[in-house]
Amino acid sequence: MPTVLITGSNRGLGLDLVRQYAALGWRVHACCRDPGAATALGALAAAHPGQVAVHALDVADFAAVDRLAATLHGEALDVLFNNAGVFGDRCGFGEVDYDVWARTLRTNTMAPLKLAEAFVGHVARSAQRKIANVTSLMGSIADNGSGGHYVYRSSKAALNMVNRSLAHDLRDRGVTCLVLHPGWVKTDMGGPGAPLEIPESVAGMIRVVERATLADSGKFYDWEGEELPW
Repeated sequence: MPTVLITGSNRGLGLDLVRQYAALGWRVHACCRDPGAATALGALAAAHPGQVAVHALDVADFAAVDRLAATLHGEALDVLFNNAGVFGDRCGFGEVDYDVWARTLRTNTMAPLKLAEAFVGHVARSAQRKIANVTSLMGSIADNGSGGHYVYRSSKAALNMVNRSLAHDLRDRGVTCLVLHPGWVKTDMGGPGAPLEIPESVAGMIRVVERATLADSGKFYDWEGEELPW
C-alpha cells in the first residue's frame, strides 16, 4: 500500500487530498494543527480505520516536525505533500506588516524545506520517492502583471526556488520534487468566486504527481499538468 503524508489536512485542498488518496487505497498520514477541532478530518479517519492516521502538527514548529519524523521512523513515504500555507498580508505598497511577512515566510517557504529535510529518509526508502509542494501562480515572477501582494507572492516565489534546489540536491537519492499550482479554487483563501471546485483541482494535482518522473523534478506545474513560467 503506497503512503502519503499531507500537511494542512483539516480543510480545503488538504482535506480533499486525504479523501481522494484514501479512496485510491493509499495509507494517509494527515497533519493539522488541532486534530480535536478538525471534525471533518476526524470523520474521514473514522471511516478509514487503520488507513488514515491524524497527527497534530504546526508546520511552523520545527521541533514538532522533527518529533513527528522520529515518531514515523522506519515508515516509507511515497509522497510528501507540503500543502499547508497561509496568505499572510493582503496589503499593498506602504502597508505591509513585516512581522506577518516573517511568519508567512516561515510557514510557506521555510516549513516545506524543513519537512523535506526531516522526512527525506522516509521518502527515499519508498517506491515512488516524491515531494510535492503546493505553490501558486502568484509566485511566478514572469506572470506578475498587477503588482501588490508582496507577502504571499514572495513566499511562493521563494518556495519555487527552494524546490528547484531540492531537485538538484536530492536527485542522487532518486527523489522527484515538484511545485504545483492548484488553480484558482473555491477555498477559504480563493473565495467563493473562484471558478475551480476543490475535488477537480485535487484530482488533477494527484494525477500530475502520479505521472511525474525524475526527469520532471524541479519543474513548476499547474493542476492540469501544464508547465508554468518562473
